[in-house]
Amino acid sequence: MEPESLYNLLQIPGKVDPPAEEELSQGEKRKFLPPTSRNNPKFEELQKVLMDWINAELLPEHIVVRSLEEDIFDGLILHHLFQKLSGLKLDVEEIALTAASQRRKLTTVLESVGQSLQVEEPQAKWGVESIFSKDLLATLHLLVALAKRFQPDLPLPTNVQVEVITMERTKSGLKSEKSVEQLTECGCLLDLSAEDVFDELFKLAPEKVNAVKEAIVKFVNQELDRLGLSVQNLDTQFADGVILLLLIGQLEGFFLHLKEFYLTPSSPAEMLHNVTLALELLKEEGLLSYPVNPEDIVNKDAKSTLRVLYSLFRKHKLKESTDGVPQRSPN
Repeated sequence: MEPESLYNLLQIPGKVDPPAEEELSQGEKRKFLPPTSRNNPKFEELQKVLMDWINAELLPEHIVVRSLEEDIFDGLILHHLFQKLSGLKLDVEEIALTAASQRRKLTTVLESVGQSLQVEEPQAKWGVESIFSKDLLATLHLLVALAKRFQPDLPLPTNVQVEVITMERTKSGLKSEKSVEQLTECGCLLDLSAEDVFDELFKLAPEKVNAVKEAIVKFVNQELDRLGLSVQNLDTQFADGVILLLLIGQLEGFFLHLKEFYLTPSSPAEMLHNVTLALELLKEEGLLSYPVNPEDIVNKDAKSTLRVLYSLFRKHKLKESTDGVPQRSPN
C-alpha cells in the first residue's frame, strides 16, 4: 500500500454511529450527526472551505489538515492557526504527546481564542471537552467564529444547517431528541448588532407590546379569514412557517406549490425550511428592513416574529389607511 493511501486510511473519521447506552453516564448528553446531515452538500462544502483556508494559512509552516474531525482536537493546529491569525505568541509546549498534555495545551489555546473573540466558554458553542472529544459540530462552530473574526471575506456557504440527534441516558434508558444546528448565517442576515424599533419597544415601552400584537393579529386574521384560518397566539403559531408562508402568498400574490414547503412539518428541520423560505420571499420583495434569523422564529422569539409580521403590516395595512396619517413605527 502506498504511504499516501495508508495516511488517508488512518484519517477516516471516527465512529459515527450513535453512542450505545453503556457509553454514556447517567444524565449525560451527547450530540450525534446522522448520515443525512454528514452527507448534506452545504455541510460538506463548509468543511472544504474551512480546510482550504487553514491549509493556505499554514502552508509556510508545512502543516496540512486532512480532516477537521481528526486533526483539530489536540490543539496543535489551533495553536499554529491562532498564532498566525492573531499575531500573538502563546506560551504552550510545541509538541504534546500525552492526552494530559494535549488537553492542557488545548485549554490554553481556547482561553486565548475566547479572549480574542470576547466569548467565554459558557456562551461559546465549543469547549475543551467537546473539541478534545472530536465533536465535529463544536469544531466547526469554533472555526467559523475564527474565520468571521480574522477573515470576514472568506466565502463561507450561507445558511448551513444540519439536523442533530441528542442522545441522553436516563433511568429508563436512552432518550433521543432531534434539533437543528445553525452553523452559518442565513443569506438574509445583515449586521445583527444594529437596533431597530422593536428593540426600543421591548426595552423602553414593554407595556405597548401587547397593543402592537393585538393590532397585528387583527390584521393577520382579516387576511387569513379568506383561507378559513385564524391566529390566536402570535408568539407560537408562526413557528413552523406554514401560516407565515400562506399569509405572504395571500398578501404578495405568490403561488407556492406544495412541493416547495412542508404543509404539516414534523421536525425542526422542516419548520426551519419553511421559515427560511418565507424570509427569502420577504427579502426578495424588499420588505425586511432588519435582519431576522429563521431559527429565532422557529424558537418562538416574539420580537423576531413581530419584526417579520410588521413588515407585512406596514406595507399592506398602513397603505390602506385613508386618514392621511403618515406611516410610522409602532412605538
